[in-house]
Amino acid sequence: MIELDGSRGEGGGQILRSALSLAMVTGLPFRIENIRAGRPKPGLLRQHLAAVQAAAAVCGAQVQGDALGARKLEFVPGQVKAGDYAFAIGSAGSCTLVLQTVLPALLRAAGPSTLKLSGGTHNPFAPPAHFLQRAFLPLLARMGAQVDLRIVRCGFYPAGGGELNVRIEPCAQLAPLHLEERGPAVRIHAESLVAGVPVEVAQRELAAVQAALGLADDALAVLGLPQDQGPGNVLLLTCEHEHVNEVVCAFGERGVSSEKVAQNAVTALWAYLLSKAAVSEHLADQLLLPLAMAGSGSFTTVEPSGHTRTNAEVIAKFLPVEFGFEALEKNRVRVRLTSRVGS
Repeated sequence: MIELDGSRGEGGGQILRSALSLAMVTGLPFRIENIRAGRPKPGLLRQHLAAVQAAAAVCGAQVQGDALGARKLEFVPGQVKAGDYAFAIGSAGSCTLVLQTVLPALLRAAGPSTLKLSGGTHNPFAPPAHFLQRAFLPLLARMGAQVDLRIVRCGFYPAGGGELNVRIEPCAQLAPLHLEERGPAVRIHAESLVAGVPVEVAQRELAAVQAALGLADDALAVLGLPQDQGPGNVLLLTCEHEHVNEVVCAFGERGVSSEKVAQNAVTALWAYLLSKAAVSEHLADQLLLPLAMAGSGSFTTVEPSGHTRTNAEVIAKFLPVEFGFEALEKNRVRVRLTSRVGS
């Protein structure tokens, strides 16, 4: 039984989600205490409980402690089974975090699987669905995984109500990924999604982005969604390079001007571009487990967050691998996977 302390690092939900993924992939049981101890409301919230229940359904696990607010959990995985699954997270709990929890295991399943996920698709504290579509899944495809993600309906905080449909083809072994450079820039484009929010909000956001980045008119788009999918507003900046894409997201909020939302997105994009790193902070965190499953790989990124370093520690408890973090120059780090000798 692998013992985990959920208060490590940022003390958030990533430790639990990574442990669930790894338990399903390796067949190793775990016990975790102090779940989300570093958060204002510790313990399992609805989206974390949904991830536990989804993982248990996918592998027929025996679980103790799967209740709202629980701070301890024991998870004994069974055999992963391909199938057609539907998981309702409830309210605006993140669909994408539940998807990322079960995805590694379903790649190892004997046949294709489909997922219908309902809840939040664009949340401030989770990877937006567009980020997975454009940044994460293309890199996973380079590693041999075939995953089709479709946004049926957007769901914003706090109402939720979004839906994602996902098809996952089995992939017995992921190929290593080495991503040292972004390659030449291809294009940058900006989109503002609005639902139940005046279209002028999106137009002002895009005008501010255009002024800051010098984008052409055809690189800007207002995506008006049905009113019943709102209220919600999210600004997406997609930066395409030859080898990797980055998607920066900023959310409209009551009392925050459109220009400020645009400024937040542009600032984040410039920080990534000026770093010269291939992979952004958030994408780096998401690539660790696929690299570990492949058994080899490396990439350059910005200074890794505590979130990423804690994730690396959890992975090393389940698999005979270690991640090295080599400083290259200011705010650029090479992350390299190595096997532990004798493990």
